[in-house]
Amino acid sequence: DYNEQCPYSLSPVSTKSQKLLRSPRKATRKISRIPFKVLDAPELQDDFYLNLVDWSSQNVLAVGLGSSVYLWSACTSQVTRLCDLSPDANTVTSVSWNERGNLVAVGTHHGYVTVWDVAATTQINKLNGHSARVGALAWNGDILSSGSRDRLIIQRDTRTPAQQSERRLVGHRQEVCGLKWSPDNQYLASGGNDNRLYVWNQHSLNPVQSYTEHMAAVKAIAWSPHHHGLLASGGGTADRCIRFWNTLTGQPMQCVDTGSQVCNLAWSKHSSELVSTHGYSQNQILVWKYPSLTQVAKLTGHSYRVLYLALSPDGEAIVTGAGDETLRFWNVFSKARSQKENKSVLNLFTNIR
Repeated sequence: DYNEQCPYSLSPVSTKSQKLLRSPRKATRKISRIPFKVLDAPELQDDFYLNLVDWSSQNVLAVGLGSSVYLWSACTSQVTRLCDLSPDANTVTSVSWNERGNLVAVGTHHGYVTVWDVAATTQINKLNGHSARVGALAWNGDILSSGSRDRLIIQRDTRTPAQQSERRLVGHRQEVCGLKWSPDNQYLASGGNDNRLYVWNQHSLNPVQSYTEHMAAVKAIAWSPHHHGLLASGGGTADRCIRFWNTLTGQPMQCVDTGSQVCNLAWSKHSSELVSTHGYSQNQILVWKYPSLTQVAKLTGHSYRVLYLALSPDGEAIVTGAGDETLRFWNVFSKARSQKENKSVLNLFTNIR
């Protein structure tokens, strides 16, 4: 009865199957809806303005938990404590690896920033200058930019005594909560609780571009590694939008309402896709195709706002963190066209460059 619709057809293949065979084959990509690893992160703060998780080029995760910074090696799963600020009655408000992955900067509630040599477990610099907590950090070679609740962005050369090389960028009217250098290290994007997104260059103390379209705090910022000058930003609870900007011309581009507070954004290294993490009210993780902005996947599981996000050095996995005191690891960006579903969870960590 394989051909009851066309009793006189000479083909042994039914019309239904013929139709299937003729239709263009869609490249299918399954994104697993469950994390491949979950780590406990006691005292991971539920505070929108902090940046407490970063993943280094050497495949080590730095996490700020309460008054301590812990390092978790993705290769060995070993955990070490890098520093403890409790003798100073202080807490960690941001962590950021330099590009080589040998130094980690730690922003604090008291406003100073410490720089640590990870191999030697020693503090090599302490940068004073902010009068309030430092929630955002971004490296550019040896230059470290820090953004604070005191509304300032300070740029300093970590190799020298801080005051010698200090540049103060004044523009935000409220807490600075997002900071990202462009891939070519020429432009610094900053977002604040004043709903402003600014772009700064290396030469001027004033922003070269100012974007005022967001209706809530701008913490989520990501430069595209694929399109020169393309910047994505996300707004808080009263805004919920991801917006795209051509910073070469200063023109706004697409905008998409995600339905929830946007906490973080990161582009894939391998394809024109990006991932966003969200807070009120759905606490979801979304994977988008660019520029169509079609949703590739929606991942749920965190019971609090997904405030923290970092990309693995091989660009295939992300880690997300939330006030539910868990870190969850997801395979979202695949280099390969097809992935075996039964891949061991540890494989990811054996083939990182």
